[in-house]
Amino acid sequence: MTAPARRLTRSTSNSWIAGVCGGLAERYGWNPNVVRLVFVASCLLPGPQFLIYLAMWILIPKK
Repeated sequence: MTAPARRLTRSTSNSWIAGVCGGLAERYGWNPNVVRLVFVASCLLPGPQFLIYLAMWILIPKK
């Protein structure tokens, strides 16, 4: 028997701003604070991280 497929959704229980990092952490079984820390650290590097976060906020459905 296979495990049911889990969808990526924004978290309502692990939400600081939009629940994107919390949703990613729930989907993959990671610690939400580590995901947030990695995201904030990545924002110190050049690139479109903030725009990707905004796009995920819009595209990923709420739980």
